[in-house]
Amino acid sequence: MRKIADIMSDDCVTVTPQDNIYQVAMLMKDHDIGFVPVIEGRKLVGVVTDRDLVIRGYADKLSDSTSVREVLTEDVQTVSSNMSVDEAATIMASSQIRRLPVVDDGQLMGVVSLGDLAVREIFVNEAGEALSDISEHGNQTFAH
Repeated sequence: MRKIADIMSDDCVTVTPQDNIYQVAMLMKDHDIGFVPVIEGRKLVGVVTDRDLVIRGYADKLSDSTSVREVLTEDVQTVSSNMSVDEAATIMASSQIRRLPVVDDGQLMGVVSLGDLAVREIFVNEAGEALSDISEHGNQTFAH
């Protein structure tokens, strides 16, 4: 049975709550990502997504110098590095999320994404089902 530790990305880009939203936006642009864990030391305190920046930041006319703390999502679903890949795929599908921070004893160890599941061809059916479920529900958001 494959574990999350076998497929997670452990070289993830992170920020602190004191960094500003412009810095996060530039990191997202430079690394072509839309999800950045927020840490204090190695402790995960939340995440910032590209959507957080738009909805809680720029759409509310916050300045570029606004701290990450103002826009981050604190209550984040996480998994442990020793969780099985199929368990993580099930969580992703049922919660309709694409990325999960990997946390052991409060410390950020890495991030696992649907891409990590699919690209490594491990439990492709579960990853495909999760992506399908997320995509189906995501499209409903735009229905008027």
